[in-house]
Amino acid sequence: MGVSLGGGGGRRGRRRPMSDINVTPLVDVMLVLLIIFMVTAPMMTSGVNVDLPKTDAAPVNADTKPITVSIRSDGALYLGDNPVSADQLLDQLRAAAQNDPSHRIFVRGDSHIDYGRVMEVMGRITSGGFTHVALLAQQPPSGGGAP
Repeated sequence: MGVSLGGGGGRRGRRRPMSDINVTPLVDVMLVLLIIFMVTAPMMTSGVNVDLPKTDAAPVNADTKPITVSIRSDGALYLGDNPVSADQLLDQLRAAAQNDPSHRIFVRGDSHIDYGRVMEVMGRITSGGFTHVALLAQQPPSGGGAP
């Protein structure tokens, strides 16, 4: 039989409470929750299954090829690759767009031309009723830095 003879022997066997947080169980629980959410999230957003009818109608956005209007450095206008005068521009645009005012039109202007000339052509196009007119620019080379 072991008898403790010393006056403070009982304290030696006591352990101090641990004040650190054990992170490993927390990480395990979070990983399990992450996997559960990753598996169940696609099932919750699937929506209602509907068997859609088949049709031969053309898609709404069949506008795959935009019309390009180019302005050269000398001020000459081109519709695609064909030269056009400023007076004929709207008539030829309407013919090329098949009287669709929502057809996309891209305006390309030479970098050495006056900005006012580009805006004049864009204004003429938008005053003709076209609503989707955009300017085209060339992307700078990726290797060189901007000044």
